[in-house]
Amino acid sequence: MTLTIERGRHDRIGATFDGDGVNFALFSEHATAVELCLFSPDGMRETHRLRLPERTGWVWHGRVPGLCPGQQYGYRVHGPYAPEDGHRFNPNKLLIDPYAKRITGHPRWSDALFGYNPGSKTLDLTFSTRDSARFMPKCVVEDPSFYWGNDRPPVVPANESVIYEAHVKGLTHLANVPNAGKFLGLASDRMLDHLTTLGITAVELLPVQSFLNDRWLIEKKLTNYWGYQTLNFFAPEPRYLTNGQINEFQHMVARLHSAGIEVILDVVYNHTCEGSELGPTLSFRGIDNRSYYRLAPYPRHYINDTGCGNTLNLDHPMVLRMVMDSLRYWVEVMRVDGFRFDLASTLARDEGGFQPNAAFFAAIRQDPVLNRVKLIAEPWDIGPGGYQLGAFPHPFHEWNDKFRDGVRRFWRRDHRPAPELAARITGSAIQFDHSGRSATASINFISAHDGFNLMDLVSYSQKNNLANGENNRDGHGANQSDNMGVEGPTDDEDILTARARRRRNMMATLLLSQGTPMILAGDEIGNTQNGNNNAYCQDNPIGWVNWDETDDAFLAFVTRLIAFRKAHPILRQRLFLHSRERTVDGLEDLFWRRADGSPMRQADWDNEGLKLLCAEMRMASNTPAYAQREEAVFLIFNAGGPVNVTLPQPQPGHAWRLWIDTDAPDDEPWDVDGRQLAVPEACVLALVQEAEDV
Repeated sequence: MTLTIERGRHDRIGATFDGDGVNFALFSEHATAVELCLFSPDGMRETHRLRLPERTGWVWHGRVPGLCPGQQYGYRVHGPYAPEDGHRFNPNKLLIDPYAKRITGHPRWSDALFGYNPGSKTLDLTFSTRDSARFMPKCVVEDPSFYWGNDRPPVVPANESVIYEAHVKGLTHLANVPNAGKFLGLASDRMLDHLTTLGITAVELLPVQSFLNDRWLIEKKLTNYWGYQTLNFFAPEPRYLTNGQINEFQHMVARLHSAGIEVILDVVYNHTCEGSELGPTLSFRGIDNRSYYRLAPYPRHYINDTGCGNTLNLDHPMVLRMVMDSLRYWVEVMRVDGFRFDLASTLARDEGGFQPNAAFFAAIRQDPVLNRVKLIAEPWDIGPGGYQLGAFPHPFHEWNDKFRDGVRRFWRRDHRPAPELAARITGSAIQFDHSGRSATASINFISAHDGFNLMDLVSYSQKNNLANGENNRDGHGANQSDNMGVEGPTDDEDILTARARRRRNMMATLLLSQGTPMILAGDEIGNTQNGNNNAYCQDNPIGWVNWDETDDAFLAFVTRLIAFRKAHPILRQRLFLHSRERTVDGLEDLFWRRADGSPMRQADWDNEGLKLLCAEMRMASNTPAYAQREEAVFLIFNAGGPVNVTLPQPQPGHAWRLWIDTDAPDDEPWDVDGRQLAVPEACVLALVQEAEDV
């Protein structure tokens, strides 16, 4: 078959089907030539090699008439191979199109994937002439159009959100659903029923953009399970597709939307899977290394603020454009509802350090597509000044590790934990109450994919990561965990009872706190990872949610907690509580009380043995008149022994009703007779001031 290539267009980067042909456009500032390689339907045979005939600015482009969706392709890019100057062009390496909408699979590891000769003494300064095409997956031309019917994104307000962090395969593989482990499995009736019954409003998926299985993991018979090694920012991860069709992802989104559930993607725009100068040449490195990556003063080496070998260069306008185009693609074409940005501090760092108004943030905030979706930052990395909790601009939300650690320490009865807990359950105002930000900016969590899950948090005092093959050196060492008397599994009923109670206490603390709660998938059913707090490489029962051992009682309790949160706007306010007097009734919006009912004094806060917090909350002092209102909520967090608590005097015609009691999680709500309440040891209680029956 003879093919011709025409001028084409430069303004639509990627491979674009236009009805009777495909336009190809690739950015490379420093290349001298770009070759388009076309492959047979099985991807095994290179059938054509066509040089892109035009360069407009930094974009190489050409159009091939007659090509259709399904055509497999890749690129070979010519230019200088001069690592000491930051250039690593090697046309012997087949390269993935950064804008490819589908990829056929994963690279098969071979020394041919490297731009240099791995066995040489000078390593990356050498030049490899081995052809990598047969070891590389191929890009596929796609027409991403999809019939969405009457799909409507749920657009859940932040103060009504309950986020559920999940791994596509880990959540569904053992769930006894059709297409388990795939996007379609997550779209199954059973998964939707579980999420809607639980009360989830958004699923936050661990990386689903195509990613690499690291060579060193494959050699240890492990795999990149979590997916934080991105190969391409547009193509869905092939392992989650059943028939290789991207419309399976779109179908999943439509199904979740139909259940009122948003889809948030965990995205990794801080680095790529190509690693350091000793990594493979798969895409960006071979297309234009000096443009795509931030290089060290000696440009043979990379700036490594991520700990993964390289850092994406968002200072370059075309790299920033690629990231923005990727984000818009996932919103406009795949219809996701938001993003969680991995190691987000990296995205805002220039030569002067972290910049709250960095170009990346400015680009998103002015973008009419992206400024209307949920944006969540992981506010740290390992680079200079990397910890930036609270420093991100509106409309970003942020993972709040201080909430995680403060709650864990309080229930473990660490030194002086009560003042810390008080700050966390009221929205972490010291971090977030500035620049017009709201209390919902804090993403509160007890556990996440990285670290102990909730069951292991009360079952292990030490991490158990030997299965990762790193002699237990990996993973967090400071987990604020407590095995309650026995390390790991036990048949001791007293220990099991104590563990169950502490899980209830921590989950109740999460769902009764100001901010936006996030629950780790499986925590609601008592899932365990056997003490592994870094299961990034465990695509096996360690990393999967085990539905066969569901803790039905705990699941029912978590469901009840979420429903209680949704029913009481005092618990999910946008405005911060600062003990300020309200004009509506002259009462303060927040009282901290002692067990005897009197206000907390500084001496009480300074008491190192303080294990009891009692908070009387109302709608914030400057809440507008049109907002939802209710009288008051009284929360008791008791990490100590049994104690009698004097409740505040209710408003005339009202009484306190006890709704949540982690000591008696199955009890129905009941009205407190009088103002004295016997509070059991180690428990959380939530009471609501309600009108008395007439």
